[in-house]
Amino acid sequence: MKEISQESVKDYYGKVLASTDDLQTNACCTAEAMPLHLRPILKEIHDGVKDKFYGCGSPIPLALSGKTTLDLGCGSGRDVYMMSKLVGNTGKVYGVDMTDEQLSVARQYQDHQAKAFGHEKPNTEFVKAYIEDLETAGIKSNSVDVVTSNCVINLSPDKKRVIREIFRVLKPGGELYFSDVFSDRRIPTELLKDDVLLGECLSGALYVEDFRRLLAEVGVHDFRVMSGAPITIDNPEIEKRIGMVNFRSITIRAFKLDLEDRCEDFGQIAVYKGGIENATHAFTLDDHHTFQVGKPEPVCGNTADMLSKSRFGEYFEITGDKSTHFGIFDCGPDAFNNSTNADAGACC
Repeated sequence: MKEISQESVKDYYGKVLASTDDLQTNACCTAEAMPLHLRPILKEIHDGVKDKFYGCGSPIPLALSGKTTLDLGCGSGRDVYMMSKLVGNTGKVYGVDMTDEQLSVARQYQDHQAKAFGHEKPNTEFVKAYIEDLETAGIKSNSVDVVTSNCVINLSPDKKRVIREIFRVLKPGGELYFSDVFSDRRIPTELLKDDVLLGECLSGALYVEDFRRLLAEVGVHDFRVMSGAPITIDNPEIEKRIGMVNFRSITIRAFKLDLEDRCEDFGQIAVYKGGIENATHAFTLDDHHTFQVGKPEPVCGNTADMLSKSRFGEYFEITGDKSTHFGIFDCGPDAFNNSTNADAGACC
């Protein structure tokens, strides 16, 4: 992946694109519906920020109040400001980007957004740095509760280093929650040098199996798919160059936990006690785990750890431990929501 040029990406997003209207495909701005609870916040974001936004999903998880979050490739800061509202006065949101033009837009509205959200002072900080080197950005090890990214990791020339940096800065039990463009095969090397295909989030797309391998290399053996949707290119010229590849926009969560590479059965039961804002009656962990308030649900060992050893722990009661093993856990996607089955992590 070294053929990807950071300079060409900076030029594309800093100089070539003036707004989302200049994109030649819909890969960087798919029409995935934003969750209902986020839509009122979006209305409070200044149009100057939204006009320069490029993303392929809504990678903002629940239970962020008082947390420290980090948005990689924050661009004009839309998702940073969304989380700024959610973390509140006691939380902090960092945005890291390498593009001066985008950061200039983001910083311009810090005081405006703090006032709009009723904050005593801005709880956001925008840092110019490469997402492959968060240490230079001043992000310490084990210091961040949640890392987010919206259609950016595909643009990196060194995805392995990005993944390593993410799990370095995350606290134990912390979470990576991101949306990106994925492909059903490895992209031909010669297409990695195409500035337009790269800038449109196509030639740098992560092959789903290589992504799984990257996570495994840093000790993350289970990740979960939240949602996914096919991407259509809708541009005849670009279709001619890369139309043999199928693309999907996928939102994924992965925790900094010591998990197994398969779902194992220890006879554990999880009960959602309620209390998570905007999850009044049920909490969705992934595309095949939704927990209704008060209803006991059998879970594999990995799912039990995700619920009990992360920031969600206070909202769940887990019965049982791992002293007795009953074999592999029959863990599969919901029959009514199995469109992303092939992209799932260990619990599939």
